[in-house]
Amino acid sequence: MTRTERGWPGHCCCATKCRFRRNTLLEHGDTRVVVSTIGHRVDGEDIGSGRHFETMAFHACQEDGYWEADVSRPVDFLGVQGMPWCGLPSDQLANEMHEAAIEEISQNIISNGSK
Repeated sequence: MTRTERGWPGHCCCATKCRFRRNTLLEHGDTRVVVSTIGHRVDGEDIGSGRHFETMAFHACQEDGYWEADVSRPVDFLGVQGMPWCGLPSDQLANEMHEAAIEEISQNIISNGSK
């Protein structure tokens, strides 16, 4: 499994308004998945219903020389995918949520292939 941390948001039209943006590309054989976490909007608004942070995963497609999230092809995972604002440890908890998604999805790819 190859893991590449990237410096841009991986999903959501409001990502440019988020202070927290994390995008990880997972590659194993011909399978490529983007795990993306965004949150902590500069305007204080929710990302979605009661969520200030969210993690989503998508199969990747080639776009302008990069493997980007194909938002029409989500990858399901069971772990926590959203959380409310909870003060200063929120960014740290969002990183933990992102890492847990990477771990679960990586294991699924290796064990079963991607879904």
